[in-house]
Amino acid sequence: MTVQSGQQLYRTFTRRAAMLGGAQLVLLGSLAGRMYYLQVVESDRYKLLAEENRISLRLLAPRRGRILDRFGQPLATNDQNYRIVLTPEQTEDLEGTLQSLETIVSISDSERARIMKEVARSRAFVPVTVKENLDWPLVAQVEVNTPDLPGVSIEVEQSRNYPYGGTVSHVLGYVGVVAEAELTGDPLLELPGFRVGKSGIEKQYDSDLRGSAGNSQVEVNAVGRVIRELSRDEGVPGKDLVTTLDMGLQTFAQQTLSAQLSAAAVCLDIMTGEVLALASTPSYDPTAFDRGLTSAEWQALTTDPLRPLSNKALNGTYAPGSTFKTVVAMAAMEQGIGPDHTVFCNGVTALGSARFHCWKKQGHGTLDMIGGIRHSCDCYFYDLARRIGIDPIAEMAHRFGLGQVTGIDMPSEKPGLIPDRAWKQATMGDIWHPGESLVAGIGQGFITTTPLQLAVLTARLASGGYAIKPKLHRDMVFAGDGGAALREGGSGTVLKPPFPSLGVSAEHLAVVLEGMNQVSNAPNGTAYRARITIPGMELAGKTGTAQVRRITMTERNAGVRKNEDLPWVQRDHALFIGFAPVHAPRYAIAVVSEHGGGGSVVCGPIARDILIEAQTRDPARRRPADQMAQNNETPA
Repeated sequence: MTVQSGQQLYRTFTRRAAMLGGAQLVLLGSLAGRMYYLQVVESDRYKLLAEENRISLRLLAPRRGRILDRFGQPLATNDQNYRIVLTPEQTEDLEGTLQSLETIVSISDSERARIMKEVARSRAFVPVTVKENLDWPLVAQVEVNTPDLPGVSIEVEQSRNYPYGGTVSHVLGYVGVVAEAELTGDPLLELPGFRVGKSGIEKQYDSDLRGSAGNSQVEVNAVGRVIRELSRDEGVPGKDLVTTLDMGLQTFAQQTLSAQLSAAAVCLDIMTGEVLALASTPSYDPTAFDRGLTSAEWQALTTDPLRPLSNKALNGTYAPGSTFKTVVAMAAMEQGIGPDHTVFCNGVTALGSARFHCWKKQGHGTLDMIGGIRHSCDCYFYDLARRIGIDPIAEMAHRFGLGQVTGIDMPSEKPGLIPDRAWKQATMGDIWHPGESLVAGIGQGFITTTPLQLAVLTARLASGGYAIKPKLHRDMVFAGDGGAALREGGSGTVLKPPFPSLGVSAEHLAVVLEGMNQVSNAPNGTAYRARITIPGMELAGKTGTAQVRRITMTERNAGVRKNEDLPWVQRDHALFIGFAPVHAPRYAIAVVSEHGGGGSVVCGPIARDILIEAQTRDPARRRPADQMAQNNETPA
């Protein structure tokens, strides 16, 4: 090799070496830059990702607020609930895990179907409830076997407890697991076994009772097993809700109704509109809904002809019968018919070829308006209704709260129906016939009301014509005298209710109230047998009996008019409205017994006993100081 060719080879090698070195330098620089980018520039991001792989953030359900009566007595509380949950993303074989779990706890076919449905609709990291309300030995057995049950864990949560059971179930309602249609995107609603209000107060105030979710940060290993809890925020528990109910009076009312197959009673504070008792029978156990009803239990509740799930005080609609005569009398006087207007009752009123009977076959003779109310004479009110027509009656009924929802803070209240000419033309395409006015004059025909509406009607009459509105959520501030200042001022004068006036005449109201007084306290009044004989507690009332079917002349002649001669479902409804004490009204009541018969015989005594209990307890004006101190309460 010549010197020249050796030099050329050297230069070629040097150039290649330089290129290779440069390439290596570029690669090393790129690597260093990448390492700098990852370790310095992006360090926070990858540190966070590493922490996320190590730390699991879990949502915590807040404690649901309690529901209390007006004296702080718990009506709905929370108990510990041990349950098994399964996190789908933590197991590779869901079916296999469930089969292994079945060797410890029984899982029915319906439960398995529910679990698979919830897994399909939820995100993989959201735990699904497998079994609830476990006893401690079963909890311990599951905990021991968790290494062989990937994704399975035990959680301690809250279950809803109702100490009074069915006594107040129609007011409180119940809670249940979130249905698919109720999902709103709120992660809290996707927690396993999370409960929301389904009916009653639980549903009406669900957002307040629910609270806000907390969270727990736990350290987990590579397979997702919890090593330790790093931090915990319990969230904001739900608010406790104080109702207007007096649980002692509520219990008494429910027990008093228990002799009736299907009935409802409502007792109101006339001055404030507070519902002191709202009873409906038959009832149900709301705790059963929290633990989960079996198919047989649900079938029994929904097919029962007595409708135990129905709150008849708000949802039961009945013809008001003769209790409606108070409204007809008010409407007639406003149309210019005076209280001295007389009608001769011989037991029947003729209108064309139609005959309308009075409940008293031989008639009442000549009666004025107070006498018509006292004797509940049908012929007297046929005459008033014929003279004034349906429209003035409907207008007065609406003024007193009938035919519309009362606005009580409860879901699913029914409005009932107060018909008029326009309503019939719009719904039936027919004119209003004169005979329909006569039937409406005694609270029959198309007219339907609820027991709550009848209690509101009574409160508006007894208050002196104020638009009393019922409520169940107590937000009133009590004075140091235990609430008596709501009614009495420093001089002992009676204060007006905090509601607008109905614009009715005080003189007209006085006539109706005197008629109701004589119903209960005059020897020939229809409810004299149900009067209160305790001095200072006397009640005034109005009886009602509403037919559920028209009695034919053939049946009348055959003597089939008596309720006991008919099947239960064909018997008359019994009704009674009243207030007490007569000379200083504070409590209003309405009682309805489905197919109970006569209002004076059945519902009058029930209303009497509840009004005696209410006045004895006097929940509207007295809040025991010793009980407040015992509960560490502040007047609120």
